[in-house]
Amino acid sequence: MPLNINGSNKSALLLQEFVKGNETFQQTYFKNNERQLLTLARDGQNPRALFIGCSDSRVIPDLIVQTRPGNLFVVRNVGNFVAPYKPDEDFHSTASAIEYAVHVLKVSDIIICGHSHCGAIAALYHSLCDTSMIHTHKWLTLGEKAKTMAVTALGANADQEELLRATERFSVVTQIENLFTYPYVKKLAEEEKLFIHGWHYDIETGAIDYYNPNTKQFDPLSDLAE
Repeated sequence: MPLNINGSNKSALLLQEFVKGNETFQQTYFKNNERQLLTLARDGQNPRALFIGCSDSRVIPDLIVQTRPGNLFVVRNVGNFVAPYKPDEDFHSTASAIEYAVHVLKVSDIIICGHSHCGAIAALYHSLCDTSMIHTHKWLTLGEKAKTMAVTALGANADQEELLRATERFSVVTQIENLFTYPYVKKLAEEEKLFIHGWHYDIETGAIDYYNPNTKQFDPLSDLAE
């Protein structure tokens, strides 16, 4: 099928922004960091962590933790969900990224990062009208357990924003549970060769909280530096 490269006037303006942005990138960041970027091109990547984040355009992994190219292996999907391990040969995007990160890149850490005002979490409380969105409907079922936990903890009549924030955090925990259904992840974690982290990013403040398995609460990430 031929692509409509020209598109509408609105699309053309957007592409012009991207062209200018890429030119600026080449002339500034790339030029200033050329040695490191060429080393990555020559020697390949060796990221330290797999970052499983949300596709939300407001949440940019390398930006919120100020990492450099080559430091994070990133997979993003709607809701930063992790589907339970399923040993078949179907198409599994997130599972493939986990598998590659652990077996090939041999990352030492996996971070599952949720965030405030997550559209996927909000959608759990509102039925999608467009029944043609079959993949989205199915994918969102991965958040139902977190919704149930939040409603049980706070009550169905709780303040809506409090309920959403709680669901976002419970979802991070339930996605970690799903991650541990991957046999190789569970094995390496038990051997303390792989470390799993649950984060919640607040898009209104830029702050990150981490899940503390000892207290079963989310604490400021900055506490880990103390």
